[in-house]
Amino acid sequence: MRNLPFVWVRYRTLTLDLLPRLRPFSTDAPGGGSVAVKQVTRSNFNAALEGLRACVEESDFVAVDLEMTGVTSAPWRESFEFDRSDVRYLKLKDSAEKFAVVQFGVCPFRWDSSKGSFFAHPHNFYIFPRKELPLHGPPDDFLWQATSIDFLAKYQFDFNACIYEGISYLSREQEGEALKGLSSEYLEGLANSFCNFEEPVDIPIARTSDILFSERMKNKLHKWHDSILRSPDKAYIAKEDAGINNAQFQTVFFKMRPAIMLNGFTSHQLKLIQLVVKKHFNDLMYVRVVDEDNSWQRRVVYVDTNEDKALLMKDVLEDLRKNAEKRIKSSVGFRHVVDLLASAGKLIVGHNCLLDLAHIYNKFFGPLPSSLTEFVQAVHEKFPHIVDTKHLLNSNQTIQSLMKKNRKSLSSAFSLLCPNVSSNFQTTSKSYLRFEVQTDEISSSCFNSGAKHEAGYDAFMTGCVFARACSLMGVKFDVGSPSFDLPRNAKINKYINVLYPSWNSGTVVHLDTGTEFLDPNYKHRYPPVIYANTTLIWGFLPKLKPKDLKECIIKVFGLDSVKSVFFIDRTSALIQFSKEEFVHKFLALKNSLEDNHDLVSVLHPLSKLLEGGNTRAADFDTYRDICAGSASKVLFADQADSLGITWKTKVCAARMQDTEDVCCRETTEDGSLAKHSNGKKNDFKRQSKHQSSYEEIIGSLFSSKTLLERAS
Repeated sequence: MRNLPFVWVRYRTLTLDLLPRLRPFSTDAPGGGSVAVKQVTRSNFNAALEGLRACVEESDFVAVDLEMTGVTSAPWRESFEFDRSDVRYLKLKDSAEKFAVVQFGVCPFRWDSSKGSFFAHPHNFYIFPRKELPLHGPPDDFLWQATSIDFLAKYQFDFNACIYEGISYLSREQEGEALKGLSSEYLEGLANSFCNFEEPVDIPIARTSDILFSERMKNKLHKWHDSILRSPDKAYIAKEDAGINNAQFQTVFFKMRPAIMLNGFTSHQLKLIQLVVKKHFNDLMYVRVVDEDNSWQRRVVYVDTNEDKALLMKDVLEDLRKNAEKRIKSSVGFRHVVDLLASAGKLIVGHNCLLDLAHIYNKFFGPLPSSLTEFVQAVHEKFPHIVDTKHLLNSNQTIQSLMKKNRKSLSSAFSLLCPNVSSNFQTTSKSYLRFEVQTDEISSSCFNSGAKHEAGYDAFMTGCVFARACSLMGVKFDVGSPSFDLPRNAKINKYINVLYPSWNSGTVVHLDTGTEFLDPNYKHRYPPVIYANTTLIWGFLPKLKPKDLKECIIKVFGLDSVKSVFFIDRTSALIQFSKEEFVHKFLALKNSLEDNHDLVSVLHPLSKLLEGGNTRAADFDTYRDICAGSASKVLFADQADSLGITWKTKVCAARMQDTEDVCCRETTEDGSLAKHSNGKKNDFKRQSKHQSSYEEIIGSLFSSKTLLERAS
């Protein structure tokens, strides 16, 4: 996935014109079967949540799957085989933070002994990071990878359902921040902005129309106020008696007090009414309250005494607090599903699901931890039992012999292990498990035929593959049998909480310990990487190929000096030397050649690498530091520039003394060694204008040869 185009999407700018409505899923969709998947949007979310809650509580395990708006925010952020564990996690973290989840598939599975089959309940939730509350913090922007849009559209993804009907959500941290905002100081300041103050306030006279309007409102309020005083024992004051316009003034009761509900006024007019009340009426209060539809209502309320006024203020504040809490709770949205899965303690099944877990943690719990160890331990705390079917398929010898050399993708495994489900293959063989999908007759219109790469259907496939794998390993699905306690079953226990960090990492990570181990089943393309022996180079000309890079280095340090060359992108690479000392010698030599613009530098074998004047080099830790940057430039060299890196070579100060004699000396014309003084550079422009003599060229070549011999 190199050189991918990216689209920066701000959700507020998406329009229907840009997103033509796609046809619904059907049995003709690529890879689809006749499995009914419940489609859930915000219109039927509450009802679907209650149904799902019952299914999860009765389930034996729950399969999940996510569809995201992209995977890599830049080509060099792909996971490479030579990436160290911390770098691999930084790339995983970047992906989860920059891309959005647009579909979340949940499929509980329950074994029915009486029918000898699993009952599945696949749900496909459309979700969208719509901001429902005015929370502080960065805007809800995300990247949408152009290839991902094309991929989702190919499999009939309904973009309109996602954007317009997708379920919003708050993470636990966002909910906590919102609740903190309900402090008494905040609410008091909010209420005081609209309630009566003791001090007089002058009405600004900006326009004649404002003066006339204010005077008219004062007269109307006086009539209403006088009618209240004349008839204090009446529960209702007729509008015509108060001289109030029926369209804009309604006499109501608010908190057992007579009040006027203001309708049809502009915000400027309401401000003028508020100022009139403040200046002319000590026993009236202007308040703003929230009605049952979460819309603001303005009222002028009659109060008997100052004590009554204080009590009304307290009641208004309490209403505001309760309403705000209600809004926050309702804004939690889809996170209720994640909370359900976390609290149920069921076995969670995913396929190559570490990125899914990173998204789940980032979107629904809080910011991702800074290290892989902290992350996997945090995930393990929320979900104590997780199985990755990708690892299961690659590790179990019984399944390996059955699959032989078949691909381990989810759809391939589903087709091979569950042909009776994937292709409606009819068989009486008891070796195949039976799966039945239960639908709700009342809401049958919410069900569509599932299709490959729809999160709900992929979750169903994942669960079927896991159940079939358990059967092949000899797990007995007899209710009440000790072996059916899946998280503690000895046959599958060693596969629980073991995940792949990435498809090409060659390692597995244990969630319960936070440690990473080599995967004995993975076939490495490159020799094992020794990171202390590895140098990062970037900014060289794109015409250089891996063999060119290797050739110019081995001319200096010898044929066996370079173990491997890993290209990050077309202008960046990692070079693994055979010895750590070559790393420091190379960095110091590069630094010396760039400081001395003489003929030795021009004719040196490394000059091809340094051509263009923008080549930079450092140790492997610098590669990690650049990957940790929040930006995602297309080229790795541009990413380094965005972090403010101005130096050309990062040389370890502790190693400079060891390499100084080799890298900071050159041979004079008569063969004697002359050490360069620090900080003194030759004028390259003057040298380029000087016509070198035959003796100078021969001397430079001799000097270069001597330098190479010492360096190697």
